Amino acid sequence: MASRDIIGPFRVAFEGIIHTFRTQRHMRIHLYVTMIVILGALILNLRFREILVLMFIITFVLVAEMFNSAIEATVDLVSPNYHPLAKYAKDISAGAVLIATIMAIIVGSMIAVGDDQWERIRISLTSESIGAPVWIRIIAGAFLVFVVVIVGKGLGKHGSVTQGGLVSGHAAYAFFAATAVYCLADNVTVSAIAVLLACLVAQSRWEAKIHSVFELTLGATVGVILGLLLFGISPK
Repeated sequence: MASRDIIGPFRVAFEGIIHTFRTQRHMRIHLYVTMIVILGALILNLRFREILVLMFIITFVLVAEMFNSAIEATVDLVSPNYHPLAKYAKDISAGAVLIATIMAIIVGSMIAVGDDQWERIRISLTSESIGAPVWIRIIAGAFLVFVVVIVGKGLGKHGSVTQGGLVSGHAAYAFFAATAVYCLADNVTVSAIAVLLACLVAQSRWEAKIHSVFELTLGATVGVILGLLLFGISPK
């Protein structure tokens, strides 16, 4: 009986973990990203403390996702029909996962970039160049993306300025930022991280059923083209 009491809780816990991975798509996505991050940490030869920080923040995201799944299952059990409070409970738990994921992305990006690269980026942002300063290009690009997205949404037959529409504003801004990083940062790892983050933004809009793949592709195209015009073609 004592042996069963010790083993039983562990068996139940592992069943819960396996069930979460089998039934929750976002949990599987987190797992794939975790594998990529660990592989990248080994390739970059990160220090032991940096790997520990990455493992802690990854664990934090996975635990948050599991709590979110548990809360959703409990809400569905207690309130099978639609209720505003049930919606708020699900939205708040999903928001907690989003905050944890954003923090994990920020921490992982800062560790991967490194102190030397951050200093080079800071100098690049504050220095005067042959063309316009970088910060002016960023502001101008953000404004141009906004204008093109608004015009694109106006041409579509569904959605609104703030949600949905023919051109995804989130994808446009994400890929504009990724293109700017690619042109400014002379580092393959930093560029890959920027592109991965942009893809995650687009994927989140598709998962939420706010935009179709075509609308996300249009948004990404807008961001890439404007990013190349302002940072790739113009003098650095």
